[in-house]
Amino acid sequence: MVKYFSSYTDIRSTWDQVVSAFWQRYPNPFSTHVLTEDVVYREVTEDQRLLSRRILMKTNRLPRWAEHFFPSGMSRYVYIVEDSIVDPVNRILTTYTWNLNHTTLMSVEERCIFQDSEEPPATTLLKREAWVSSSIYGFSRPIQEFGLARFKSNQAKAMKGLEYALSNLQGEASQRLLRGSVKEASEKAKEAAKNLATAASTQPKPPQYV
Repeated sequence: MVKYFSSYTDIRSTWDQVVSAFWQRYPNPFSTHVLTEDVVYREVTEDQRLLSRRILMKTNRLPRWAEHFFPSGMSRYVYIVEDSIVDPVNRILTTYTWNLNHTTLMSVEERCIFQDSEEPPATTLLKREAWVSSSIYGFSRPIQEFGLARFKSNQAKAMKGLEYALSNLQGEASQRLLRGSVKEASEKAKEAAKNLATAASTQPKPPQYV
């Protein structure tokens, strides 16, 4: 028996912005359970797709009732594999994630598809799917229920983290635009002052009567 979850979300940002924010979403104040991230593989294929594999380490909090059934020395960290495919031609980012350890207790597999949406404009459609399973005989159902509830909670935080990264990127873009506008205005003012000085120096001096 496997618990299945799916959802659709419209992200009010362009696909290019979402992809940029995806790579810069950690650390953020909404995903403090994500401790580390490391790129272990990256390749650009002949058809210009970017393939990446990352390893993430996250905290692994057990439900209170489950702590009585598992060793006290059991690792409180879970290692996650994240495979991603960036397809710039079709403007699709696909990610696959799954946990490496604690798979007997609970296995969580996730697939996300970030696709450029033609309507409405400047929107990215996110389709998220997850499969939660457990091999603990007699306790698989409550463990799966807990895992699904925690997945939904973490994904809500993940969306806030992505929005946080997007706001940072857009803020940086606004600051660059502002700095560019100020620099351009300053250069125009300097040029105008220079022209006025040149014009003043070439004007004939009025006659003086003493």
